[in-house]
Amino acid sequence: MSISRLQRGLTLIELIVFIVIVSVALAGVLTVLNITAQHSADPMIRKQALAIAESILEEVMLQPFTWCDPDDPNAATATSPASCTGVAGGPNDESKTPLGPETTAAANGIAEYRAVGSTAPFDNVSDYNGLSTTTNIAGGGAALYTATVTVAAADLNTIIAASGNALRVTVSVVAPGETIVVEGYRTRHSPNMLP
Repeated sequence: MSISRLQRGLTLIELIVFIVIVSVALAGVLTVLNITAQHSADPMIRKQALAIAESILEEVMLQPFTWCDPDDPNAATATSPASCTGVAGGPNDESKTPLGPETTAAANGIAEYRAVGSTAPFDNVSDYNGLSTTTNIAGGGAALYTATVTVAAADLNTIIAASGNALRVTVSVVAPGETIVVEGYRTRHSPNMLP
């Protein structure tokens, strides 16, 4: 064997084949990066919608679930909706159908609202039924997200819906091209605990 055969380099054909293979691979990688960059805002919208849904669900779930409206004088001692100042099924009965905030017909004479600085804020899980609000993430433009809350009696293990002792809270947030739904269950474990 001669030394010249051991030091042999690439032929022109081998070099061209190598360049073609690398070019095809590079084109594929750049195409994937381009598609990823074009759709990089989509996860942000989904994450923001999820953050809104989770925060509203948490707000609802942290409210008391009492027999009577917490403004009712008998709320701390009530043993059933019949113990409320109003009649069972009346405005102060938190088991009433349909669920929702107290109206001006409530014992305190003030309608409840979910608003900052409201003199009669939502004070019970059932008050949130039917809530619809538009919002955005702090610091950003027009309201892009619409959130809707539904609260309904639910069967949960041994608790039957007709008892009114378990509620399913559903929060649905509609964002541009995306709808996020989160759910939670709330039981009447401490019906006399007031805020």
